[in-house]
Amino acid sequence: MDHIYKKIELVGTAPESIEKAVENALARAAKTIRHLRWFEVVETRGHVEDGKIAHWQVTIKAGFTLDG
Repeated sequence: MDHIYKKIELVGTAPESIEKAVENALARAAKTIRHLRWFEVVETRGHVEDGKIAHWQVTIKAGFTLDG
């Protein structure tokens, strides 16, 4: 069977790490989107306070298969 994918863009955030920001975005998307299959990191940003990283923002594109 041919797979047809839809791609969406999400921004995950987390104070702990880039990985946690990605996990947060995917976990939230998984609550309403079925058949998530892959993701790619598009952009990474951080917020700095007092010379230290205070918060991460990671933009990802996530793909999922459409129901047949």
